[in-house]
Amino acid sequence: MADNIEQFPIWRVTGTSQSIDTDIVVREFPLTIILNNKEVATLPCSPSHLDYLAVGFLASEGLINSKDDIKKVTVDLSKGKVRVKTKKDIKPAPSQAEKVDSDIKISAPQVFALVEDFIQRSQLFKDTGGVHSAALADTKNILVFSDDIGRYNAIDKVFGECLLNDIPTTGRLLITSGRVSSGIVLKVARRNIPLLVSKAAPTNLGVRLAQKLGLTLIGFARDKKMNLYANEWRVKGD
Repeated sequence: MADNIEQFPIWRVTGTSQSIDTDIVVREFPLTIILNNKEVATLPCSPSHLDYLAVGFLASEGLINSKDDIKKVTVDLSKGKVRVKTKKDIKPAPSQAEKVDSDIKISAPQVFALVEDFIQRSQLFKDTGGVHSAALADTKNILVFSDDIGRYNAIDKVFGECLLNDIPTTGRLLITSGRVSSGIVLKVARRNIPLLVSKAAPTNLGVRLAQKLGLTLIGFARDKKMNLYANEWRVKGD
């Protein structure tokens, strides 16, 4: 975790006192993603699991479709670059997602248990308060977990790990610490994930898109409470 933080001297001020102290701050790292010798994006991110981030980003953008498309992934941390080479020219995937078709159901206690486990996972957040987290889960266990200074990046790191390690996403849950915008909903629906759970709030377009795409959207999931915004039928009432 040391690569993800930096320590600074600070003035600590309370209502009655001031003192010199130190604090640890999360690192922000500019990462350039290069696909087949063409620069496609530079992302501010946390400097960990950069191969997962690059692959997940490219998959989310429809620039690669599967692990079979990838010939080589090279991380150059010193230059802040990840190079991804494909086996052949890839036809970009459609920008829109198809409707998610899944009969999976989950109970409210199962959602609460997963969220509680999720909250306890990120030591980096506990130390700095400066990152978002994301996780892929089934109805009982968290399968993949990641954190990053960006909420989109954290999700792409999860998807990149799943793609590179042959971990299926279809019919599973995505848990996020961040606000659920339409972009997040679209990113999740493209992986055929029927349940999206967040500790935070959705946007109006996020709710409308989840309704349209058949995705169950849960917000403010914490302290054994949650709001069901779309396709609530997947959450059993026991």
